[in-house]
Amino acid sequence: MTSKKSVPPTTNDAGIRVQSDEHSLTVGPDGPIVLNDHYLLEQMANFNRERIPERQPHAKGGGAFGHFEVTQDVSKYTKAKVFQPGTKTDVLIRFSTVAGERGSPDTWRDPRGFSVKMYTEEGNFDMVGNNTPIFFIRDPIEFQNFIRSQKRRADNDMRDHDMQWDFWTLSPESAHQVTYLMGDRGIPKTWREMNGYSSHTYSLVNAKGEKFWVKFHFHTDQGDGNAYLSQDEADKLAGTDGDYHRRDLFDHIAKGEYPSWTLKWQVMPYEDAKTYHLNPFDLTKVWPHADYPLIEVGKMVLDRNPTDFHTQIEQAAFEPNNMVPGVGLSPDKMLLARGFSYADAHRARLGVNYKQIPVNKPQSPVHSYSKDGAMRVEPVSDPVYAPNSYGGPAAQPSETEAGLWHADGDMVRTAYTLRKDDDDWSQAGTLIREVMDDAQRKRLVSNVVGHLSDGVSEKVLLRAFDYWKNIDKDIGAAIEKGVRDKLGGKSDAPGMASAESIGNVKAAE
Repeated sequence: MTSKKSVPPTTNDAGIRVQSDEHSLTVGPDGPIVLNDHYLLEQMANFNRERIPERQPHAKGGGAFGHFEVTQDVSKYTKAKVFQPGTKTDVLIRFSTVAGERGSPDTWRDPRGFSVKMYTEEGNFDMVGNNTPIFFIRDPIEFQNFIRSQKRRADNDMRDHDMQWDFWTLSPESAHQVTYLMGDRGIPKTWREMNGYSSHTYSLVNAKGEKFWVKFHFHTDQGDGNAYLSQDEADKLAGTDGDYHRRDLFDHIAKGEYPSWTLKWQVMPYEDAKTYHLNPFDLTKVWPHADYPLIEVGKMVLDRNPTDFHTQIEQAAFEPNNMVPGVGLSPDKMLLARGFSYADAHRARLGVNYKQIPVNKPQSPVHSYSKDGAMRVEPVSDPVYAPNSYGGPAAQPSETEAGLWHADGDMVRTAYTLRKDDDDWSQAGTLIREVMDDAQRKRLVSNVVGHLSDGVSEKVLLRAFDYWKNIDKDIGAAIEKGVRDKLGGKSDAPGMASAESIGNVKAAE
């Protein structure tokens, strides 16, 4: 065993020691994040400015325009005009990979972004989601480091499986999403054939002021949402058609074969969240459908390709803080932080007046007090301040906001309060045992074995074996055996551990 090196303390960029790299400063364990968490703000603001001009992350992607039409009456849950019966709204969707750069292949194993912009008569409503209903982490202070672990090393600027698994195995809350990632959904066959999810919990408020919690599910109408590429198929496409997913979407729309999705909601009564056996705001968890069944809302269709990819897709700016009346955020810490970080990323990447770029411009009137700044094209007029005596725009105190809830407590850096069934392994295990069939489980094991056998160090491999056994004992054992068999006799390969060396490390520990 190698001796442990001394670990220096984390500091902020001013050299001041940091109390936690895992927990944001909140009002009580379950309360909102506070603005005076300067380290969190520094982390998010600096992260948004690390690379220009491509997105950081979700750099590689594509999209199209279309419309969303409400087909059912869900007005008892929300007063938002976009979700009233029969309403038809223009939309833009952008699909993407997370970790790859703008020139990376579409078919790398990675979650897929599923971002929706609805140009409503009350302003833009944005849902920034993925093709999985959960995510790797639950606290935003970890997000920057998580993404760095999935991207490239500092020394050789190459992606590295060892640092991916190092982060995952040290962050057990990642287990649910990693199980999705290593399964079939890790490489969807096409964007058209995959589902999209808000992943986060949002809030709703109806005309009576009654509040609800909601998760968004966009279910593809092109199959059952489980169409996938095998690892071999994906690897071949990465070398022969790196824009495979982008090309597939564009070509089908050009031929008049318009893909569509059915929007469904899971709705939780406001009071249920206080006593539910799982934390309903934990981004690593799903709500069981048996408790909160899917409710159909409407249909979304993509029927128009971009004519200028740069101005219409590359410059498109999606941000979770774009909430129309009747829809709001929730106590989900990740969602609250994204409410700042996405808008700030666009300011850094596109400029402070990015909402005046046509693809981001609301179709509803804008009456704000913003002025000046680089690339401003919309003229302003006096008065340019509030309050004023000269007929300027006036706030609306009577407007009922959805994203408001009670919270109190001391400012603390701590995890969410644990509930009866909150743990990091159970839902990942349920996904394997109750959702996947035998063929899917076999592919999962094969995918993980292949990934772990490519440059993962011994100490990380050992943690990875325990990680999978915590999810499911049999799957974990199969993964360990597969890696041992695959790496047998390769102990001289750089960064690889042989079965014998793995056994020796275990014996030493």
